[in-house]
Amino acid sequence: MNTTQPQLLSGDEAIALATRDAGVALGTGYPGTPSTEVLERFSELGGHAQWAPNEKVALEVAIGAAFGGARALCTMKHVGLNVAADPLFTVAYTGVSGALVILTADDPGLSSSQNEQDNRHYARAAGVPMLEPSDSQEAYDFLLAAMAISAEYKMPVLLRPTTRVCHSKSIVRPACNLPAPAAAHFVRDVQGRVMIPAYARLAHQRLREKLTRLAAWAETSPLNQILPGDKSLGIITSGISFEHAREAAPQAGILKLGLTWPLPMEKIRRFAESVARCVVIEEGDPVLYESIRAAGIAVEGMPGMYHFGELNVARIRRILAGDVSAEPVPPRGKPPQLCPGCPHRYVFELLQRLDCIVAGDIGCYTLGVLPPFQAMDSCVCMGASIGVGLGLRHVLPEAQARRVVSVVGDSTFIHSGITGVVEMVYNPPPTGHVVIVLDNGTTAMTGLQEHPGTGRSLNHGPAKQVVIEELAKAIGVDRVHVLDPGREPAAFDQLVRESLAATATTLIVARRPCILSAKKIREYEATRAENKQN
Repeated sequence: MNTTQPQLLSGDEAIALATRDAGVALGTGYPGTPSTEVLERFSELGGHAQWAPNEKVALEVAIGAAFGGARALCTMKHVGLNVAADPLFTVAYTGVSGALVILTADDPGLSSSQNEQDNRHYARAAGVPMLEPSDSQEAYDFLLAAMAISAEYKMPVLLRPTTRVCHSKSIVRPACNLPAPAAAHFVRDVQGRVMIPAYARLAHQRLREKLTRLAAWAETSPLNQILPGDKSLGIITSGISFEHAREAAPQAGILKLGLTWPLPMEKIRRFAESVARCVVIEEGDPVLYESIRAAGIAVEGMPGMYHFGELNVARIRRILAGDVSAEPVPPRGKPPQLCPGCPHRYVFELLQRLDCIVAGDIGCYTLGVLPPFQAMDSCVCMGASIGVGLGLRHVLPEAQARRVVSVVGDSTFIHSGITGVVEMVYNPPPTGHVVIVLDNGTTAMTGLQEHPGTGRSLNHGPAKQVVIEELAKAIGVDRVHVLDPGREPAAFDQLVRESLAATATTLIVARRPCILSAKKIREYEATRAENKQN
């Protein structure tokens, strides 16, 4: 039910509410902390939301919707934009007919990620505007603003909340009487949408013209605010860093940048000149600092040690004081571990006993690297386990090569493991290879989301199921087996040993439901069976 009453919402929930209020026709993405809850909440609010196999496909689907004149939202975590980068750079050229906002949720401090890349670089590299909210109210407001900018300039817009904004809660006052977007309607524009070189050259010029107009608009945009203060100190900042800076130095004047690309350089210049000392405070890489300095504006940056991890009030006070002494070491927390009864435990216990060289992947099973298993030797990115394992098999002496195993989860296999299996079939190592798909029936690490291999859609309703073993057989894998390692540990042990000894390509589906989702899966299946009977 629509309401304009104040609500206590996380940043993700606020973005979902704004997505509904903005009349977004389609939300698509791939689950990844800290972005996951946006589409889940949007679906709960009645929006059309769906999980795609991976971020590239999600963005392509959203582009199609925006080509059709509709408003679309595509969500992912920061590393997901690496997967979606190919269509991102080209849709910046083509533009859109409706509106397209791409949410890239960055994770400074690596709360649940393999790196802490700063996706502000993507805005500059691809040539698309970027907005950065600092709290839940701005998360709501900036989603609406991003949709409006996209619709006005006919181009995609990046929205970059970070972990702290996504998961912290604050009061949100929703807008009222928002105009409904125009109905979806396709208008043919071959030269604008088909990026052959002759058309792309013109599209690139149009993109730069749009960015020039946006930069001029940024100078007076309410998204970029000056909060007056003592003229002895000025701070230029954005996102969650603004909240910390305001508390750390309440007397300082602050230029808060909500639109961080393109930058309002003249506004920045005037602000810097109006204070005796101007410091750029930003979480992540020195993106703002380097851009501002390149424009010939005299500002201070942060010492390199502060470009790692999240910022907070204490760290910003140290930055302003020029303190580069060693920071206090945070107390050690309890290391994460696989759940008691997790089906992955059987697999890693066996791989450890067999002294396998394990090419691992992204998911809760990545915890197999920690004690008591210590049974993982690499983890690069989604789906990389298969390619990395194949590379090891190709170059190692036979005795070592036969110990190499690739381990991947079911959701990750669907996301980007399929092409690795195609590579295994097309370019098999002399010793063959062994891929173990840990199929627990869910996307466990990000909160038990569905994927194309579960047979259920985002809202857990029935959907067509991609059956992993049938797909592997169709691709041409020599040996395909399905086994429950918990129910049949001896048989699983024998199967893995035989597969390591064989000179063949082998894919083993180790299928056993996640202990946290097993009850829910039974409930979903019971509901499906009941609906069929009725």
